[in-house]
Amino acid sequence: MRELDPEELLDIYETMILVRTLDERVWTLNRQGKAAIVASSQGHEAAQLGSVKALSEFAESYFCFTYYRDMGVCVAQGLTPKDVLLGFLAKEGEPISDARQFPLHGASKEKGFMNLSNVVGTHVPHAVGWALASKINKLPTVTAVYFGDGAASQGEIHEAMNFAAIHKLPVIFLCENNRYAISVPIEQQMAITNVADRAQAYGIPGYTVDGTDIQQVFDVTAQATVRASEGEGPTLIEYQVERYLPHTSDDDDSTYRTPLDIEKSKQRDPLKKLRDLLLSKGVLNDKIESELIKTAKQKINSATEFAEKAPYPKADDVLEHVYDNNSISKDQHDANH
Repeated sequence: MRELDPEELLDIYETMILVRTLDERVWTLNRQGKAAIVASSQGHEAAQLGSVKALSEFAESYFCFTYYRDMGVCVAQGLTPKDVLLGFLAKEGEPISDARQFPLHGASKEKGFMNLSNVVGTHVPHAVGWALASKINKLPTVTAVYFGDGAASQGEIHEAMNFAAIHKLPVIFLCENNRYAISVPIEQQMAITNVADRAQAYGIPGYTVDGTDIQQVFDVTAQATVRASEGEGPTLIEYQVERYLPHTSDDDDSTYRTPLDIEKSKQRDPLKKLRDLLLSKGVLNDKIESELIKTAKQKINSATEFAEKAPYPKADDVLEHVYDNNSISKDQHDANH
């Protein structure tokens, strides 16, 4: 659609460093026994930040349905390091679920994203429902739904894409393909080369792009956003990305990946790729990069200190947002159970 200018790229790189540093911190907190579970976004940052950049520029309004590995999307949508760390440590003040959910699970209409379940693929039909409601109410909203290659093999994905295609809904299906569905390599979960090849079966465009290349991500997402905004219907985009760490902190990837495979995947690090591009354009040098890294660490350290000192949620408000307070009281609920 257009070439991102050097200053825009530098801004994205700054956010990438922040997201990577934050991701490394929550992984460390897990290993210290402070964060219960972590699903790393390392290797996915360009796909997540580049897609939000395109949505924010080419959609009059948009809403994101994320999945558990989408820290970059959540940060790009306005979740702060403090918010994220409150979630991973399950502390009071966490803004999207009151610390009642898995990390990065919850909803913020104001920030424009939602993830209500970590059951693989179930949020995709929800996103299509949001897009249907937008169309019925004549709202200029583009819905973007993110999921992994493992989710692409779930039945809900077929139903969602089929329905969206029939009704030409303003939704973009964004698959972050890191080649492993938990421990299952992609060649053992589907008989096609690319996830995006499935798009033609639904009569919609499908694109496979290098998800570690910020410009490629921006271009194809912008094109899909314009298509959705103009009422032409959905698009399936497959971002080919890498996963550097186990599926989650509860997984042992040494049982199904070799050190050589992981080392090879790191050659496609989106941070390194964008860093090299910025150096070639003359807008980044060692001094600027050192300052960006220093600032990111300061922000993460401050947020960590705040979150560790924060109290846990009180038990007496556990039923908030579960029952309608106008129709049933806590005493009534207790009496009925």
